[in-house]
Amino acid sequence: MTSVQRDNDELEQARQRWRAGVAKVLARGSGKEPSEFGAAPEERLNTATYEGVAIHPLYTALDERPELPLPGAWPYTRGADAGRDVLAGWKVADVYPVPGQEPAAAVDLAAANATVLAELGLGISALVLRVGDDGVTGADLDRLLEGVFIELAPVRLQPGESFGRHYAGAAEALAALAAGVQPEYRGNVAIDLGADPLTAALTGAQSPCLDEVVAVASAAPDGVRAITIDGAGLHDRGADAGWELAAAIAAAVDTLRALTAAGLSTPDALGQISFRIAVNDDQFAGIAKLRALRQLWARVAQVLDAPEAGAARIHAVGSLAMMSQRDPWVNMLRSTLAGFAAGLGGADTVQLRPFDAAIVGGMPGQNPSFARRIARNTQLLLLEESHLGRVLDPAAGSWFVEELTEQFAEVAWERFRDIEDRGGFLAAVDHIAEHIDAVAARREADIAHRRTSLTGVNEFPNLIEAPLPNTGEPPGVSRYAAGFEALRDRSDAFLADQGSRPTVLLLPLGPLSEHNIRATFATNLLASGGIEAINLGQVEALGVAEVVSQAREDGLAGDIAVICGADKRYAVEAAEVVAAAHDAGIAQVFLAGPERAVADAEVKPDGYLTMKIDAVEALSAMLTRLGA
Repeated sequence: MTSVQRDNDELEQARQRWRAGVAKVLARGSGKEPSEFGAAPEERLNTATYEGVAIHPLYTALDERPELPLPGAWPYTRGADAGRDVLAGWKVADVYPVPGQEPAAAVDLAAANATVLAELGLGISALVLRVGDDGVTGADLDRLLEGVFIELAPVRLQPGESFGRHYAGAAEALAALAAGVQPEYRGNVAIDLGADPLTAALTGAQSPCLDEVVAVASAAPDGVRAITIDGAGLHDRGADAGWELAAAIAAAVDTLRALTAAGLSTPDALGQISFRIAVNDDQFAGIAKLRALRQLWARVAQVLDAPEAGAARIHAVGSLAMMSQRDPWVNMLRSTLAGFAAGLGGADTVQLRPFDAAIVGGMPGQNPSFARRIARNTQLLLLEESHLGRVLDPAAGSWFVEELTEQFAEVAWERFRDIEDRGGFLAAVDHIAEHIDAVAARREADIAHRRTSLTGVNEFPNLIEAPLPNTGEPPGVSRYAAGFEALRDRSDAFLADQGSRPTVLLLPLGPLSEHNIRATFATNLLASGGIEAINLGQVEALGVAEVVSQAREDGLAGDIAVICGADKRYAVEAAEVVAAAHDAGIAQVFLAGPERAVADAEVKPDGYLTMKIDAVEALSAMLTRLGA
């Protein structure tokens, strides 16, 4: 027996001992025998993702996969560039002109240029330029970039209003700037013109037509890419990693067909395409998604007999869908995880959003430059103080990340093949939209039922934060927090009209040690819908009328109450408390707990507040009854 075989045998024996322990724990909590959980009881602890991937509770050396080639070698899973400067890491990107400035005709180009130059000295190392009627035109780019060494700072265009009308002019201006770079440095130029006419049908983004993009690509000089496939737009619409990757690859392949049909060689056509991909606060999924994208694009290049041209260029952008309007400070933490995932996943450039990005016009009372500075400095902390850019593909060898990378790639490739079988991206656009919208609906249901937690929104909401103006929603974005935040908007309107928030009276049974857990649960749940819980202390059936009367005298009680306590006390006292509350004029009495707790009671509550309810639906109905 070899030492490797002996090590594997020892690992397998250790896993069997662990499995036996897992089965015992599961049996203890379910009343079953350990043998009833089968040979792999730990599968009961798996967590399913929207892609259908099972996340295991434990990964060991038995999950190890063969080591992949080093960065810079096909299939580029570990990185596209073997020579990336580990002292610099990825490039930190931000948007210019600064969003919220005057329309293009009124942009102060001198001031905008001064901002660009100043921020390049403050840590920004890549530029995202808004081009269109709400940004700058092609004729403005030369002035906006005056004094910028574009061989040192990658440039990417962000489609603004009527981007298609300005695309050709912007492409011409940037090509001229690229041509002006000293010959020995032209290999460092990285300009992405940002057009994506195919996914625009799903994202609503502005884009020139495919023929115009192909014409620009055919004439683009070295270092200039005409197309940026917008996977991030698909993510913000609601796509999971599998559909974001599959649809992005399908759109890229359809674009390749158009480019090669126009006469470009396969390597040149591959070189005209980059990817814009979203990263959110699921750090391991973000790392795996970027690694999987490189693997998928390398596979496309291999099929086309150009594997050497299959190194994907990736611009990672913080998810807009994950950003909340309420308690937006939490977005700083979400963005930190997103930046961590993008950097460790090997993105070439990373753009994090300001923490108040979901609030149209920004957070009231906050200087926009502060939010932008936090977004920039988040990346600089990761790079300069945590040194995350010092290693290429630091996640390599992680059993979890390697497994997740492969699973995402497999799921996305199967979905890509399905799209191809339907005739390609354009032919299957309705099919793709249907699946993306279905994922968005599932995620919305999980958030509404609080199976997925959003800190500051459906968990631990801050009910005393200042009301926000009704700013609406960013177009084309399925924001995770939108359902609960719509309830908070109703509460704010009620507050403005009545001078106080909608209130629900808590009726705690038994001592604090019995009712505190469910009273806290109910308070947190109600607050997520903008409803204030009024807790005047422990009650008994004979004292309910007095508590209700006192609350109404103080202007604290509406006509809804929630009983909070332990199951054993519910079985004895809940029926009487429900009856007494109704007699005192409370129209609806809810129980914080399951229906089985009062299964034998003669008088039942009007509803039950548990972890399994659709909280958005239940809280909306409460707000309606309370007059909000």
